[in-house]
Amino acid sequence: MENTASKVLIAEDNAALLRVLEFTLARAGYAVTQASDGAQAWQHAQAEDFDIVLTDQQMPYMTGVELCTNLRSLDRYEHTPIVLLTAKGMELELPQLCAELGIAATFSKPFSPSQVLKKVQELLAAKATV
Repeated sequence: MENTASKVLIAEDNAALLRVLEFTLARAGYAVTQASDGAQAWQHAQAEDFDIVLTDQQMPYMTGVELCTNLRSLDRYEHTPIVLLTAKGMELELPQLCAELGIAATFSKPFSPSQVLKKVQELLAAKATV
């Protein structure tokens, strides 16, 4: 598959949602690394390079916004697409956060995993043409 080399980091503290996203993306051929909180995701991101990052906003130890800020501080993640997964009610803050942190897309929960897969495919295809 063409996606085999694309590495995805998913940071999500909801275990069921994390499993669904991992299953959906792995089935599409992506190499998925899971993190159950922001600090664990940050450790993974420092240890290896990912082609795209999906992160929940509200997580223990480090929020999604804090994770995005840390990722953007590393040169190798300067242009990496980041998808922010948010709870309902946070939508009002999103435009400013997206602009400040270079977040490529957002999804408010609940969302369809197939929508996330489609966006991941679009973002990685766009990254490949840059």
